[in-house]
Formats: sequence, structure tokens, C-alpha cells
Amino acid sequence: MNPVETDILVEVVRGSFVKRRADGTVDYLSPIPAPFHYGSVPGTVAEDGDPRDVVLLGPARRRGDRLRARVWGVVHLLDDGRADDKLVCAPSPPTEAEWALVHLFFRVWVVAKRARALLRGARGATRFVALERSA
Repeated sequence: MNPVETDILVEVVRGSFVKRRADGTVDYLSPIPAPFHYGSVPGTVAEDGDPRDVVLLGPARRRGDRLRARVWGVVHLLDDGRADDKLVCAPSPPTEAEWALVHLFFRVWVVAKRARALLRGARGATRFVALERSA
């Protein structure tokens, strides 16, 4: 079986609190800094209407960088009752420490996301579902 790779646009660099839209405006302020790069797969549309989300592990990148990397897994989340999955990508296999960091970050992040959703009157579930590793 061939490894699955995807194109990635880096939107949030490791250590940032701010997620921006493609036009540069602020989309989301995280209560904790991203411990990895965050981006999207250009030309795709996820269930939330935005491009497919990507967690990018590995070396330092800049906002706006475009690259190709292997998909090693998926973080499954619900955001206001809709799937909000994130591909876990990296140039090489993630370490156990990196997997643990991704898991811990989204367990904490979803609590803040749920509080934000409740304040905005959202009624659907917002929760961490699973971290799936590709074979």
C-alpha cells in the first residue's frame, strides 16, 4: 500500500495563539498556543465549509508555506454537532511524544471550544472523539 500524501498550506505556526482565515483576518484565538503547525489542504472543502484541517508536525515553518507531507492519522472532533476532523501530517513518522502532544492538546482545546460554543448559543455537541493512527 502506498503512503497517502497531501498538499498543505501552513496557516498557524507552532507557538501561535491566533488562527487566521485565508484573507488574513482573525478566525480564532486559542486559549493555549499551538504546539505544532496548523493548516489546511488547499482546494478541499470539509463538513464545516472550510478547507480540510491539518496538524503539521516536524521542522519549523512559516505562515504561508506550502508543502507536501504524509498523512499519519486523523484527529476526530465534533464542533457544534458536525465533524471537524484534522489530518495529522509530518515528513516522517510521529514519535510517541508527538502523538501524546496531539492527543493532549485537542483534549484541552475542545474544552475551550465547547465553552465558546455555549456562549454563542450553539446546541450541538462539541467534543474530542478519537485520535486515529494510520497503519
